[in-house]
Amino acid sequence: MPKRLTIEAHLSLKDLETRYRKAKDPVARSHWQIVWLLAQGKPTHAVVEATGYSATWVRKIAGRYNQCGAEGLGDRRHENPGGEPLLSEQQQQELWEALQGPAPDGGPWNSRKVAEWMATQIGRQVSDQRGWDYLQRLDISGQRPSRRETVDK
Repeated sequence: MPKRLTIEAHLSLKDLETRYRKAKDPVARSHWQIVWLLAQGKPTHAVVEATGYSATWVRKIAGRYNQCGAEGLGDRRHENPGGEPLLSEQQQQELWEALQGPAPDGGPWNSRKVAEWMATQIGRQVSDQRGWDYLQRLDISGQRPSRRETVDK
């Protein structure tokens, strides 16, 4: 029979329940529910069924709470600044300037051509999707005639 997870007594059962019931953030609410249920002595599989979290995440949440108390719970994605952009501000400015004219082959810019331009700047392969992302980010759509305008001519 698997060992039950134990919860450190950072807070009383009543305090855990109160925090669970009053939590506004849905992730924090689920974390409080997990800790509250485990503190009641519920087995991990019952907590998994009640919350929809995997057993691995239930153990991870319990570990965070045991180690850090209330500060260990909640959605930590809000604190993650994300990765660095592929292009620096300077390179983005250069791309924007390049997009004001024709692509290197003389035709219109598209995601593949932007990705190729970016690859030459940063010295590594860039997916067409990233080219599309930068086309959207730099919003040059207002600079070109719409498809309808070119068809009408």
